[in-house]
Amino acid sequence: MASRSLEDLDPKVQPYAHAFIDGCKARGVDLLVTCTYRSGEEQNALYAIGRTQPGHKVTNAKAGQSFHQYRVALDVVPMVHGKPDWSGTSEAWKIAGEEGLKAGFEWGAKWLSFPERAHFQMRFGLSLADFQAGKTP
Repeated sequence: MASRSLEDLDPKVQPYAHAFIDGCKARGVDLLVTCTYRSGEEQNALYAIGRTQPGHKVTNAKAGQSFHQYRVALDVVPMVHGKPDWSGTSEAWKIAGEEGLKAGFEWGAKWLSFPERAHFQMRFGLSLADFQAGKTP
């Protein structure tokens, strides 16, 4: 099962993740972390959704292509009235995006192809190919 623990992020990413969550909290938005580290097997299972498994596509990344596997990404959802707000359109989402960007994350909602509103990642100037080659932040 994919991790939800900030401690499973790369140690260089952890302080930024805490700043992101604390920034949201200071503005009245609690975030639920839904994923930090994800194994290759888990990534391939997600990739299958909407392709070989029922449902709508949730990712374009196969195993080895997701920044979750390199421990530099997290997925979150804002909590509104004690429940996860998956709408992506509320003020809580706006605040989450602003605070994630302020903390230094790249926000998947800004991607032109296949935007992922819940996804935040930090690459430290490294490309996917760099991570695949074993480079670390």
